[in-house]
Amino acid sequence: MRSIAWGAAASLALVATAVPALAQDTSDVSVLHAVPGLTVDVYVNGEETIPDFEPGTLTDPLELPAGSYDIDVYADGDTPDSAEPAISAEGIEVPGGANLTLAAHLDAEGTPMLSAFANDTSQLDAGQARLTVRHTAAAPAVDVRAGETPVIEGLTNPNEEVLNLDAGSVSADVVLAGTDTVAIGPADVDLAEGTNTIVYAWGSAEDENLALAVQTIDGLHGDPAGVPTGEAGLLDGNASLWMFGLALTGAAGAVVASRRLSRESV
Repeated sequence: MRSIAWGAAASLALVATAVPALAQDTSDVSVLHAVPGLTVDVYVNGEETIPDFEPGTLTDPLELPAGSYDIDVYADGDTPDSAEPAISAEGIEVPGGANLTLAAHLDAEGTPMLSAFANDTSQLDAGQARLTVRHTAAAPAVDVRAGETPVIEGLTNPNEEVLNLDAGSVSADVVLAGTDTVAIGPADVDLAEGTNTIVYAWGSAEDENLALAVQTIDGLHGDPAGVPTGEAGLLDGNASLWMFGLALTGAAGAVVASRRLSRESV
């Protein structure tokens, strides 16, 4: 698997030149690819911005200036000169001043979908850390345990739970809700002071490829006037951001459907 950085600085440069804007008019947007078995290339305003986007990859934050974007998603290796995009979306409006993660993943039944999450960047007390757990896997409800003690119970796809805890390292695992049947882990999770550690459960229980992806947002224990506050949760109403991620999700659905038809015809 490629490094999660894969040229984020270059990606930002491409986007910034395409849509000039003031620094305060930007949003930090991370993208998680959590659809197993699919690699794509993502183009933004005609420039290849996310190449070889592999399952399990979480991008570094892209500082996107507020503005209008055209998104094209190609099967890995295809280009605008050699093929038509698997799916595209034009004129996508991205607002400023937000911290967001777009996750292309499977729903509980295994169908590709998109979830757009607002990341909680509100201030933490001294000695505290934030843990956010997001269920983005084709799997039933789960419990999350720390040291074999449930701290989150009955979490369902595509929901999340947010906890403020004492900073430190915890051994965590994911079990089927109400049982001791381990689905993922255990894994050591470092909850550093002043950070929001966001853990995504992704993959498919049926295909036995469940895994974790981890995102960390720091700087949450400084001057409250110097750090933007935010609300955590699943975004429901921002059509522009949903369309931004739907390009990837639609491509995933098309490829998955094609593979299913190919298997059925054999």
